Amino acid sequence: MANGLLAYIGTYTIRGSEGIYVYRMDAVTGGLDYLSKTVGMSNPSFLAIHPQRRYLYAVNEVAQFEGKASGAVSAFSINAQTGELRYLNQKHSHGTSPCHVAVEPDGRFVLVANYSSGSACILPIGSDGQLGEATEVVQHHGSSANPDRQEGPHAHSANLDPSGRHVLIADLGLDRIMLYRLDPAGGRLVPHTQPWASLKPGAGPRHLAFHPSGHYVYVINELDSTMTVFAYDAERGGLKELQTISTLPQGFQGTSYCADVHVSPSGRFVYSSNRGHDSIAIFGIDEATGKLSCVGHEPTLGRTPRNFAIDPSGTFLLAANQDTDTIVTFRMDQQTGRLTPTGQVASVSMPVCILLVPFP
Repeated sequence: MANGLLAYIGTYTIRGSEGIYVYRMDAVTGGLDYLSKTVGMSNPSFLAIHPQRRYLYAVNEVAQFEGKASGAVSAFSINAQTGELRYLNQKHSHGTSPCHVAVEPDGRFVLVANYSSGSACILPIGSDGQLGEATEVVQHHGSSANPDRQEGPHAHSANLDPSGRHVLIADLGLDRIMLYRLDPAGGRLVPHTQPWASLKPGAGPRHLAFHPSGHYVYVINELDSTMTVFAYDAERGGLKELQTISTLPQGFQGTSYCADVHVSPSGRFVYSSNRGHDSIAIFGIDEATGKLSCVGHEPTLGRTPRNFAIDPSGTFLLAANQDTDTIVTFRMDQQTGRLTPTGQVASVSMPVCILLVPFP
């Protein structure tokens, strides 16, 4: 196979979806060509790649696994010629409905956020890519302003900073970014002196993205459809709020919830997805302050854009419309940040996560 990008698509295994789908992305058009699928597992929703690109990890977003109140994490090897996945093993996530997974930059550990139980765990990675037994499980406690969605903790993403030394866990139920230091010797999470950064009550932090400079963190808040900008102290792993801005156009009166956030490779723009308004919000970044200004909104040409991905060159953005079973490709304007549909649409049932991987 020629050099390029593979797109691994994590899904919910309902409404016709069978598992993880593998596509090749056309470098000229941004279109997706189907290659293979990996079946036989429940809800492999969110995906992460090993830094050596030899292994892939998926959460199994379920509430029961092997008779216990837990989800699971699955490990796969990647065929170097075809990109096809081969199952290696599965381990408990030590919490229910795991919804996010990340791999430590040195490839030693997998970090998992368990949404329903409000917990996170660390699983070691063996030399063969298989997952070992958990070295750490942390349980969050508390609640926040929204009685329906914030009755308890809901860890929504477990994120490593660029150095791999600090872990930021976005807890939607607590309106907090929980801050930890990763102890690589034992695979443990050590709370920082600043144990968390607070969001506005009812915000519901979900995902976050680092600026390429490492100086800023952009947090997408699901419940109140806002983006919060933090200054990041890379030495201490600390956060200081700089700005909060709406992801919706002025005057919008409908119901909408944010989902995902990514910074362009150039570091000039931030993008976020609105489920309900069904759009990608586009923000320009002030290079001196890290603060945002709204550039505009681009309809995703489908319903409920959950995850999206930007290719490493910053040429294409692929949006996963969960409730219309499509992935739509947009061309990114490098100067203005705006998006233009390319006409390329792939049919994938219940897409949740798009993971773009250089190949080979």
